[in-house]
Amino acid sequence: MSKAKPVYHCGLDAAVDVVGGKWKPLILWALHEKTHRFGELRRQLPGVSEKMLIQQLRELEADGVVHREVYREVPPRVEYSLTELGEALNTALEPLGTWGLTFMQQIIDNKTKGCAA
Repeated sequence: MSKAKPVYHCGLDAAVDVVGGKWKPLILWALHEKTHRFGELRRQLPGVSEKMLIQQLRELEADGVVHREVYREVPPRVEYSLTELGEALNTALEPLGTWGLTFMQQIIDNKTKGCAA
């Protein structure tokens, strides 16, 4: 059974489809400097469940931005790294991270304004 071909209306639509969700950009950022094993990734992303991390890694792999290398040894070892496409995506996300860092306090203040009642 083949998957339906996605229809995108612009480049941003395609990019958001790949990085959509809370954990995908954080996974990409964690992989930006080096290859990680699953446990290392999980420790770098406090709050992510094992099930969610597995799901997000599979989706990123299917989108061609993460490479999964399985080493046939005992015990089995699996490592995750960015592909060339993933490196390019991380470069594109850098300005967004800078924006978030610059305006983080303002974002926090805006989100908590209604909670002080």
